[in-house]
Amino acid sequence: MGAKNHAIVMPDCDREDTINAIVGACFGSAGQRCMAVSVTVLVGDSADLIPDIIERAKKLSVGPGVTNADICPMNNRAAMERAVGIIDKSESQGAKILLDGRNHKVEGYENGNW
Repeated sequence: MGAKNHAIVMPDCDREDTINAIVGACFGSAGQRCMAVSVTVLVGDSADLIPDIIERAKKLSVGPGVTNADICPMNNRAAMERAVGIIDKSESQGAKILLDGRNHKVEGYENGNW
């Protein structure tokens, strides 16, 4: 799988457990941990989870690592620029960005790697 972690979601999954697992695995540690899920394959009707995953992700708080934020900054500017570049390239190739965190600002930390 190219050193990427994939999640495969089957149609008979437990809805709430799956949404919690996907959001936690994708966004925990700003997605910068070895077990972060970078690809989710939704099989059949499990694609119906997409709006709920987006809504759950929208509720995550973003802030500095010294607070109880759900999403902390990327560990350095290069990592953030790489992530933004991947999103930009995906969008230019036709990907639909359903929830966009690029250019996010956190009050008091405007120069952070959000």
